[in-house]
Amino acid sequence: MAVNAKKIAVYVLVVFVLYVIITDPKKAAGYVEIAFEGVSTAAGAIGDFMTWITNGAK
Repeated sequence: MAVNAKKIAVYVLVVFVLYVIITDPKKAAGYVEIAFEGVSTAAGAIGDFMTWITNGAK
């Protein structure tokens, strides 16, 4: 039952993404930019944390 719910959720998400891309490409590009900025910020924070750990957590 949970597998079916997961498949349905993925299908709905894909349909929503395609709908946004088709109806408003500029807004979709903005969403992608926001997502990549978030990933970049998270990667930078992880790098800072690892540097802090390797420097003896001081």
